[in-house]
Amino acid sequence: MTDRSGAGHTLVVVVHPVQTSFTHAMAAAATRGLERAGRTVTTLDLYAMGFQPAMTEAERHAYHGDEPVVDPLVAESVAAVRAADMLVFVYPTWWSGLPAMLKGWLEKTMVPGLAFVFDATGKVRPGLQSVQSIVGISTYGSARSYVHAVNDNGRRILLRALRLNTGWRTRRTWLPLYRSDRATAEEREAFLVRIEREMAVT
Repeated sequence: MTDRSGAGHTLVVVVHPVQTSFTHAMAAAATRGLERAGRTVTTLDLYAMGFQPAMTEAERHAYHGDEPVVDPLVAESVAAVRAADMLVFVYPTWWSGLPAMLKGWLEKTMVPGLAFVFDATGKVRPGLQSVQSIVGISTYGSARSYVHAVNDNGRRILLRALRLNTGWRTRRTWLPLYRSDRATAEEREAFLVRIEREMAVT
């Protein structure tokens, strides 16, 4: 986990096993833009951390208990989420959805008491109301028309389901690169420029 000082606190979650990947280049562009905006940036590189996305039996038993977090890496993630008023997810879309690593991170990190709480009547309430903005940055191997036809599941999870835990006033931004496998070097560079520019004005 890395930190950089500034005004406002952003958590960037990066998901790709290859450090030289375009995903990491996108995360670097996002960080540059956020720093230009004067924000503190905390980066969680899930593969580099050695995060284990599969929930264990012990974690499942603990999930609804008083101490739902048993893994130190999950505890680190929970602390990073608590400190952030902006969440940025950078990942490749695989099999029309989130990579298993990111899906597992959400399942293990967004636990009761953090992502949601229960009021006196037992009704579920948002637990992340300090989060003011959610940003998704993703590459797709397919065209936009195909992505929309299969419901763009990653986008729906992050901008709709996760937003239920932050509140309806949370701003949402989606930066997609469709047909990324066929994108030219110039198109990829232009996308990186766009990411940096968009993050600089968040």
